[in-house]
Amino acid sequence: MKIIVDVMGADRPPEELIKGCLAAVEELDVDLVVVGDEAKISPALEGAAQAPRITVVHAPAYMEMCDEPTSVLREKKDSSMAVALRLLKDGGGDALVSPGNTGALLAGATMIVKRLPGIKRPALAPVLPTKTGKILIIDCGANAECRPEFLDQFAVMGSVYMKRVMQVENPRVGLANIGAEETKGTPFYREVYALLKENKRIRFVGNVEGRGVMLGECDVIVSDGFTGNIILKTCEGAGIFMIGLIKGLFMGSIMTKLAALTMKGKLKALKKRLDYNETGGAVMLGLTKPVIKAHGSSDAKALKNAIRQAKLVCEGNVCEEIREAAAQA
Repeated sequence: MKIIVDVMGADRPPEELIKGCLAAVEELDVDLVVVGDEAKISPALEGAAQAPRITVVHAPAYMEMCDEPTSVLREKKDSSMAVALRLLKDGGGDALVSPGNTGALLAGATMIVKRLPGIKRPALAPVLPTKTGKILIIDCGANAECRPEFLDQFAVMGSVYMKRVMQVENPRVGLANIGAEETKGTPFYREVYALLKENKRIRFVGNVEGRGVMLGECDVIVSDGFTGNIILKTCEGAGIFMIGLIKGLFMGSIMTKLAALTMKGKLKALKKRLDYNETGGAVMLGLTKPVIKAHGSSDAKALKNAIRQAKLVCEGNVCEEIREAAAQA
């Protein structure tokens, strides 16, 4: 399997992300095509045992976070992101991972890689931990304004992902709303509820309030991108807050420090479960080929895990499954 990785335009330098690429080759048994400034990439690969499995494609420019999303298609056609997207389109790899400008990646992927037939809008879909397992949020920012039929398709795409990648046999789909009753929410959400209720391709369990997300009341939470992004950032912030709170609690005195030593393994496992870097990013569902948006602040570990996610999407044949599901609509 060959995965394309854009290592430019993130908060951290390419040298840090190359460490993640090297770890991915070693741990995941994948070949990589790394796109970016060769002068910065090549020195980081020198002497590495994994280097023969990494191909470097030079791209002198990169998308900055402040750039207009459409510039990836016009002014910055030579950017690492644009070059990587064209490589994916032309069969230069099986999937793409990028920590760069989210809007540009979405615009570029939609126009270059293209949507699957029948899919109205691609959606960003990260996975988060819950009390009972994992939950997929779809959409989390690609489509701030939606029509009801978009969310109906999001539900199907999210179900395919959870089944094929997360091995959830019959995913429960919930609609993010301000109350559990069918009559709750704006006219828009009530119309979405009616569509999901009649959708035979999903297991719809009704409205899910914000607190129900982390409690694991469903496996897929469907929303417009505006609401989904707030849910995502709130959950990530809560995880960081809880980790800090627990650390402060155990560092308060000699006795609590000793107690922490006795619980070191469990505390480490808890931190890992709450750390969003363990997932690595969000998959863009609805495209002809897998594209993973890694966190802009990705370190080596986060990028490696984003590459892991790309591999799982390929192995799960997610794009083809969504293609078939859309054809049945």
